[in-house]
Amino acid sequence: MTADFVGFNPLLSEINLCVVWAFTEMASFFRRTIAAKLARTLQQPEEAFLPALSAVPVTKKHQAADFRLSVNTLRTSGVFPSSGDIQLQTDGLVRQLNQDSVVEGISSVNGWINFKINHKLLVQNMLEPLGKGEDEKYGMDSDLLNSLKRGTVLVEYSSPNIAKKFHAGHLRSTIIGNFIANLKESLGNNVIRMNYLGDWGMQFGLLGAGFGQFGCQEKLKQNALQHLFEVYVQVNQEAERNEDMKQTAREFFRQLEQHESEALSLWKQFREISVDEYQKVYKRLGVHFDIYSGESFHRDEAQEVVQQLQSRGLLKISEDGTSVVDLSPDGDMRSVCVVLRSDGTSLYITRDLAAAIHRSGKYNFDEMIYVTDKNQASHFHQLFQILSAMRHSWADRCKHVPFGVVRGMKTRRGEVVFLEDVLDEARSRMLHNMSQTKTTKQMDDIEDMAEKVGVSALIVQDFNGPLLSGYKFDWDRMLQAHGDTGVFLQYTHARLCSLIKRNEGVEASAFDPSLLLQQTSVAILQHLLRYDEVLYQSTQDLQPKHLVNFLLKLSHLIASAHKELPVKGSSPDVAQARLRLFSGARSVLANGMRILGITPLEKM
Repeated sequence: MTADFVGFNPLLSEINLCVVWAFTEMASFFRRTIAAKLARTLQQPEEAFLPALSAVPVTKKHQAADFRLSVNTLRTSGVFPSSGDIQLQTDGLVRQLNQDSVVEGISSVNGWINFKINHKLLVQNMLEPLGKGEDEKYGMDSDLLNSLKRGTVLVEYSSPNIAKKFHAGHLRSTIIGNFIANLKESLGNNVIRMNYLGDWGMQFGLLGAGFGQFGCQEKLKQNALQHLFEVYVQVNQEAERNEDMKQTAREFFRQLEQHESEALSLWKQFREISVDEYQKVYKRLGVHFDIYSGESFHRDEAQEVVQQLQSRGLLKISEDGTSVVDLSPDGDMRSVCVVLRSDGTSLYITRDLAAAIHRSGKYNFDEMIYVTDKNQASHFHQLFQILSAMRHSWADRCKHVPFGVVRGMKTRRGEVVFLEDVLDEARSRMLHNMSQTKTTKQMDDIEDMAEKVGVSALIVQDFNGPLLSGYKFDWDRMLQAHGDTGVFLQYTHARLCSLIKRNEGVEASAFDPSLLLQQTSVAILQHLLRYDEVLYQSTQDLQPKHLVNFLLKLSHLIASAHKELPVKGSSPDVAQARLRLFSGARSVLANGMRILGITPLEKM
C-alpha cells in the first residue's frame, strides 16, 4: 500500500478514495481502512490487526455491522494485554476510535468491536471492478489471499486400481482432489494433478493367473473392464479353495517384478485399456489430470529405497523373513512397517516411499497432498514417519486428506458398484425432473445439461459436511431444485445469465451506487465481503463445506433480490445499478462453482 493510504485522512473526498480502490478490491479496502485506524490508535503496524478483522456473516436483512474485530485475538497475539477484563478493554478501545466518512459506526459487544461502514462506498467499492474484462478474477485480489504462500503443489487423487471398472467408492477421492487442485490453482499456485494408479502388486498376480485360465481376448475387445472384473472375481473364488492357484498368482507377480516379457505384455494391455475407460468417466465428471503415474513406475526404485533404509540402519529382518522398519518409540519392534516380503517382492508402502522421493527430486514441490479414504490414515502416517526417519527435510510438506465412506448409494436396480451407474442414474433422474418442470427450456443439448446438473448435485451433496464424517446418500434430497443442492446453484446461475442476457445493452460503465442502498442489495454485498475469508479458510483445512455453504447462502440472497429488485420496468439508471449487482453476484457464484468442480450452466 502507498504511504498516503497508511496515513489515511478521513476527510478525503469519495472521489479521491477511488484512487485508492485501484490498489484493492472488495473487502481489502475496508479492512485496510479499519486496520489503519487501529494502527494509529495503538501504535502498532496495520498487519497486526488484519488477522483479527472479519466480515460479519449475514444472518438477517437488517444487520448492525459489516466488520468485526476480536479483541481476544489481539490479546493472544500480544497486541493487547492478556490480563484484565476483556469487555472493559473492548469498551476502552472503542472510546479511542473515531468515526469518519468510511467507518460510520463503532460499537462493542462480548469482546468484539463492530464496525459499520459507509454503504454507498461499500456498493461502489464492491461493484466498481466489474465491466473491466476480468470478472473471472473478481474477488481474488485480496490482502488476505495475497498473504498466502504460493508454490508448486502436487495433488494425488482418484487413483483407481487398473483392470477394474471405476468403483463408486473412488468418486469421493476424485471430486475432493479436484476441488483441492482447483482451489490451489485459483490462488496462484503451480498445481500438478496426479492420478497414481494402482497398477502393480499381488492383485496382478491373481489377475494374470486368472486370465490364463478364465480370460478371453474376444470378450476383452467387446467389454474390456467388465470381462476383467468377471475374471478377477472368478480367480479369487478359485484361489480361496485352491492353493495351486495362489502359487500360480505369486509366480505371475514374480515374473512381472523380473520384467519377463509375456507377463509384462499382458499387464500393459490391461493398463492401457483401463486408462482409456477411466478417461471417459473423468470427462463426464469434468476432471482432468496432468500426469497418469502408478505404482509400476517405481517398482525398480522401490528396491533402491530398501537399500537406502539398510544403509541408514533402519532396516531389520523379522522372524518370518520379511524386511521391516521399526517405528516403535523405544525401538522394541512393537510397531513395525513391512517394506519387503520374504520372497523379495515390494509392497504398496515401499512403492509409495519410492514415489515420494522421486517426486521431490523431479518436481521440487512445496506441498504434496494425498486424497484417500480414512482407512489409509495409518498407511500415510507410517509413510511420513519413514520419510522423516530417512532425513528427508521435505517430509513435513506431505499431507493426507482423509474422507469417510458414503452409505446407501443405490440405483433403481439395486446396490451401486460402478461410478458409471451413478452418473447414468443422476442424468436419468435429472432428465425426468426437468421433464416435469414447466420452466425447463426446449434445448438440443438437454442430455448434456442434465448430466452436468446431475454431477453438480453429486458434488454439493458430497461437500455439504465435514469430509471425515461421511454421509448417507439420498437421491431425492440431492436433486431438489429449491433445497441446498447443486441443482439450486445451477438454477440460480442460469437465472442470472438469462436476466443479464435479456437486458444486454442496459448495463453501463458508470452507475449510481446510491440506487443500491436497499437492505436486500446491501445484504448481498455484505455477504460477498466474506468471499476471500471463505477461500482463505478453505486453504487452511482443505474442506469444501465452507465454499459450498457460502455459495448456497449467496443463492438464497439472490433469490430474494430477484423478487424485491426487479430490472424489468425500472428506470434506466435503476436497471443499470441492479444489473451491476446481479452481474457481480453471478461472477462470484460462477467462480466459486468452478473451484468446487462444477461447470456453471447459462441456461436450464
